[in-house]
Amino acid sequence: MSATPRLYVKSDLSAKSYAALSADQEKYLTRVLRLKAGDEVRVFNGRDGEWLAIIDEVIGKTVLLKAERLLKPFSASEDLWLLFAPLKKTRTDFVVEKAAELGVSVIRPVMTERTQASRVNTDRLQATAMEAAEQTERQDLPVVEEPAGLDAVLAGWNPARTLIFADEAGDDEEADWGGEHGRAEPMLDVLKTLKPGPAAILIGPEGGFSPEERKMLRSLEFVTPVSLGPRILRAETAAVSALTLWQAALGDWRPRS
Repeated sequence: MSATPRLYVKSDLSAKSYAALSADQEKYLTRVLRLKAGDEVRVFNGRDGEWLAIIDEVIGKTVLLKAERLLKPFSASEDLWLLFAPLKKTRTDFVVEKAAELGVSVIRPVMTERTQASRVNTDRLQATAMEAAEQTERQDLPVVEEPAGLDAVLAGWNPARTLIFADEAGDDEEADWGGEHGRAEPMLDVLKTLKPGPAAILIGPEGGFSPEERKMLRSLEFVTPVSLGPRILRAETAAVSALTLWQAALGDWRPRS
């Protein structure tokens, strides 16, 4: 990996164009990295590829950054979404960071009956996703959407996008975690039956989905329930595990023919 700093910018990028930086980015380049005029920075904007840029001038706190040449043409990540029930602050940050690292294109907090976190700072989570994209060399920026209730998300769902539902419970409402019957098939086995295409993974809260939510999800044709094994995983562990399996079976980790 290159030691040259890499930043996401919103500006259009082309030869000799100037990239607008945020105040935090200017501070990072000049005060943290102590770069000066003539030093190199890599920039990308999620559409024009990655460019080598030169610090043209530093005027007070303002950094003039000029794009010089294209390093990599644009390539989008796989069309994979992550929907998850928000957790406590640091654990939610972890989920968003790892989802961005694992190539998720859209990240959406979903409120369920047993969701414990009531507030989600999407601006902070978007900044976390941006930092992860900068560090992992991806060409695009994952979008963190505003939280929504599970009912609303499902009501507006495009059935062309497969919704993979991490279903850890069985169907016996009187037994712990639903007993042994009615459990979903192992995720890797299920993924082998699916074709590559638009998909989303849904991870529930620490207490799992309610029986009513499970019944609703299982009744929808676009929903595919899967199991993540015999152990009850923490929500953030479940998210990383499911994303890893999907990328290996259907995403950009799979062998190319």
